[in-house]
Amino acid sequence: MNNTEETKQRIRLWDVPTRLFHWLLVAAVATAVTSGLVGADWMDLHGMAGLAIVGLVTFRLVWGFVGNRHARFSSFVPSRAKLLSYLRGRWQGLGHNPLGAMSVLALLGLLSLQVGTGLFSNDEIAFTGPLASLVSEALSLRLTGLHHQLSTALFVLLGLHVVAILFHTWIKKDNLIKPMVTGFKEVNSSPTYAGAKPAGWLALICALVVAASAVYAASGALLPKASSKIAAPAAQQTTTPKPGW
Repeated sequence: MNNTEETKQRIRLWDVPTRLFHWLLVAAVATAVTSGLVGADWMDLHGMAGLAIVGLVTFRLVWGFVGNRHARFSSFVPSRAKLLSYLRGRWQGLGHNPLGAMSVLALLGLLSLQVGTGLFSNDEIAFTGPLASLVSEALSLRLTGLHHQLSTALFVLLGLHVVAILFHTWIKKDNLIKPMVTGFKEVNSSPTYAGAKPAGWLALICALVVAASAVYAASGALLPKASSKIAAPAAQQTTTPKPGW
């Protein structure tokens, strides 16, 4: 036992922004799924969860270019050689393994499509997306149908993601959850791995600003206020009537 412990090294794997993104996304997706299934009065919460996902996915996309080493796409997007090496049991590395990397990319892509269609959706009952006025009613209804269809694919992908995590934790004895909580991972001292350095405040501020801008735009805040334009002439007519009326 002592010899085994001596061959281990504890390194920093996931930084704080990456870990916060992960768990906030879990909470936002769980809220969106639950509120969407319940419907009715919960649809406002469903919309807010969708906007939160917009911000989180945008942040992760930016962080994939400016974040620390293990968070960057360049470090884990799998090549054909890496994927074959992993399938043959020869892959060695930190962060996302090649199959895990493909799962992450698939989830980010599917969530982008899901929230994108949701922004333009209209169920004609309890919810209208904040950007639905930008498209025709027919297109909005088609996007609503696609939004519902994509939810099935999302459930399948999320299920596979959870199964893969449990398989690695229980069967392969590689706990993937603990490093995403603590940020640290114990690995064999041979080969020697270097821990990931923080990306820096400038990179974090940049990612947060882009994410906040995406949420602001997705919320419909940039759209013209049609109601105020309609109300203005009426107000003028009541306050300054023309002579002879």
